[in-house]
Amino acid sequence: MPDISTFYVGGKWIEPAGTATFEVVDPATEEVYGTVAAGTAADVDRAVAAARGAFASWSTSSVDERLAVLTAIGVEFERRRGDFAAALTAEMGAPAALASGFQLNLVAGHLDTSIEVLRDYPFTEQRGATLIAREPIGVAGLITPWNWPLSLIAVKVFPALAAGCTVVLKPSEQSPFSAQIFAEVLDAAGVPAGVFNLVHGDGPGVGAPLAAHLDVDVISFTGSTRAGIEVARAAAPSVKRVTQELGGKSPNIVLDDERFAANVAAGIGPLMMNSGQTCSALTRMLVPRARMDEAIAAAKSAAEQLTVGDPTTEVTLGPVVSKAQFDKVQGLIQRGIDEGATLVVGGTGRPDGLAKGYYVKPTVFANVTNDMTVAREEIFGPVLTILAYDSIDHAVEIANDTEYGLAGNVAGADLDQARAVAHRIRAGYVSINDGFDFHCPFGGFRKSGNGREWGAFGFDDYLEIKGILGYAPTA
Repeated sequence: MPDISTFYVGGKWIEPAGTATFEVVDPATEEVYGTVAAGTAADVDRAVAAARGAFASWSTSSVDERLAVLTAIGVEFERRRGDFAAALTAEMGAPAALASGFQLNLVAGHLDTSIEVLRDYPFTEQRGATLIAREPIGVAGLITPWNWPLSLIAVKVFPALAAGCTVVLKPSEQSPFSAQIFAEVLDAAGVPAGVFNLVHGDGPGVGAPLAAHLDVDVISFTGSTRAGIEVARAAAPSVKRVTQELGGKSPNIVLDDERFAANVAAGIGPLMMNSGQTCSALTRMLVPRARMDEAIAAAKSAAEQLTVGDPTTEVTLGPVVSKAQFDKVQGLIQRGIDEGATLVVGGTGRPDGLAKGYYVKPTVFANVTNDMTVAREEIFGPVLTILAYDSIDHAVEIANDTEYGLAGNVAGADLDQARAVAHRIRAGYVSINDGFDFHCPFGGFRKSGNGREWGAFGFDDYLEIKGILGYAPTA
């Protein structure tokens, strides 16, 4: 059983200020897998002081120096892939193939992208006699969740370091082991002391004092909308920058064409991946009313091909992360049944043959109306709702009838039509036929947050803009 009893602060592994710990439960077995020390405000103070002390030198380091550090991180990351994958499976239930594949490939992709952007990033530009300088904002407090633990650390840490900021990371207490290995990787890669710091703990113990700290210049938070609001409240008195990537209830508009059934089926796997625990999951599928029966058949067939079970074996879906998450998802599935949605496949209870573990049946509801709870609330489980539309205008109206605005997709053979519909969806990023690009800005409208991550856009949150007037002589 692994136990985390130290934090990484100032280039050293140090003892926590307190003695409290959290138990980490393996969601596949419901048994305690390990423990992690619970940080306090005193631990945050030490980490922020280390980051502040390192900022002067790191913020003035050259692009070549930062590129060398990021490249060294990549070498160490590849060396520890097996350790990362095992930790992800144990702490949050990611199936082995997902943990060693897409979960880790996202980390490598974000690192490669940060390196690519850094090589040519315009930290300065001249406009007439004025120089516009983009300078590191300072100490960055990073708060990350458990659902994609490493990629959501990577998408914050790598751009922050590339921009010249120093970092204090608070990962989720539910997925601490992958974060601890991440710190070991950065230490082995030779990241200068104090540039990266790690403090474990929960929101009240570490997240709140980190957000409120007067020596933290920016908070980047990924998690629930509820928690994001609390982070913003804690940060408000210090008037620091706060960026948030929060919840979603994203639409997938399937157009009426010859690829309809295939496009419905294609929407099932990505949604169900990671047991549906993805903020940008396309959980509301919108289909033409006249083709609802066809959509039901295609979705049912695709969902029934998914396998659920022990994440150390060759399955499609493992468990959800915790009992609290399991209970929430079960309650919302029952709510869908009670409110009259058509249960196509799945439902409440564990899948057959699984008496233990937080396993959820892949579930599809059809004939859902957008006022039903399962169409309004973020379920964060392997649950799809299928809604009917009568026209493209109606589809767009339904798609935008949500308090969220993180993602969206338009699936269809007519590219011009798909483009036109994509422009009308009120969301931070919209794909056409499930496109993917590490350089695309990622973030949301409304209660899905603010700020953008990924690619060059991910650098912006860690930079302040300075104008130096009279920099060049005028004619």
